[in-house]
Amino acid sequence: MATPHAVISGASIAGLSAAFWLRRTGWDVTVLERAPSFRDGGQNVDVRGVARDVLRRMGLFDAVKAQNTTETGTVLVDGDGKVRAELPSDGPDGATAELEVLRGDLARTIRDQLPEGVEFSYGDTVDEVTDETVTTATGRTLRADLVVIAEGVRSTTRDRLFGDAVDRRELGITMVFGTIPRTPDDDDRWRWYNTVGGRQIHLRPDNHGTTRAILSYSRSDDLSDLDQREALAEVRRRYADAGWEAPRILDAFDTSDDVYIDHLTQIRMSTWHRGRVVLAGDAGWCVTPMGGGGASLALTSGYVLAAYLATEPDLPAALAAYEKWMRPLVDEVQTLPPGLELFAYPQTRLGLAVKGVADKVLTSTLFRPLAAKLTQVAETDRPLPEFEPTTA
Repeated sequence: MATPHAVISGASIAGLSAAFWLRRTGWDVTVLERAPSFRDGGQNVDVRGVARDVLRRMGLFDAVKAQNTTETGTVLVDGDGKVRAELPSDGPDGATAELEVLRGDLARTIRDQLPEGVEFSYGDTVDEVTDETVTTATGRTLRADLVVIAEGVRSTTRDRLFGDAVDRRELGITMVFGTIPRTPDDDDRWRWYNTVGGRQIHLRPDNHGTTRAILSYSRSDDLSDLDQREALAEVRRRYADAGWEAPRILDAFDTSDDVYIDHLTQIRMSTWHRGRVVLAGDAGWCVTPMGGGGASLALTSGYVLAAYLATEPDLPAALAAYEKWMRPLVDEVQTLPPGLELFAYPQTRLGLAVKGVADKVLTSTLFRPLAAKLTQVAETDRPLPEFEPTTA
């Protein structure tokens, strides 16, 4: 009998996790990636909840921990940069997690430890899927007993194959990410600033000698039709009077080579599998940074998918079992608290003042345990499905 072959589209966390575990269970694996080479960089992600166990089973817990961004805690600051509240960061799943890493560092750690036999094809994408093959944009025809779509929130392959099942929910939040030069005033904490007009500013340390910056605001206009220069000009206009570190970040973004603008969109699907095709990670259930835990869910999905494929000989039954196990985790993270946008992005001075009082209450000694629960995602009492890997 021929060794089963999986084609995975997308070489970030979900795709790499699927490649790792499918290869460990005896599958041949080809990974297609649209980018011309491995994508380094990116902002902070963390590994929480059940994903920590998955990482241990991969034998990569210590390797990922060694890539820590150096962040030690999370503080809320005022316009002068003075700390007005500190979020709980004690324990592995605090506001600053024990496993706090950059997306690219986590992806590279997994890629570098993949079992032998995983093939990569960069600069290539899925063009057509039949019952037995995948044809790629570069003209390759690959046998495909399984197709894993792990292309992220804007997945075009998902849209072609699952169009009627895709539910996009725009959250009305724009986030602008970028890497900026580190200054002597930057420290080892995540500094978070709110101001009127539904605007946030974030500065976070990294382990590469630079600082990761985020500008995030609500009630946003879609900037996707603008080129980056025009989009950043609009962001500059919106942040003209924001205060704190806004001028420094805006100036640095003008010359940064990794600025990324995202309009937060949840992806909700009525099904994650059709025939031999299955979705993993943000392509199937983007939770956005508002929900958090996207990397943890992506990491977990690859393990759970391989586990059921290894123990259930019927492919449709295995894919259904994978979806049944993952859905409660995803649903919990995607269910955002009512009024979260109004609280997180106050528009008026009164709203900002109310948030300031609430922040002090939530981070007080009495309510600190409640605040700590808000950062616990990808938690479950259900055991991970067990299987015996067939390759080292």
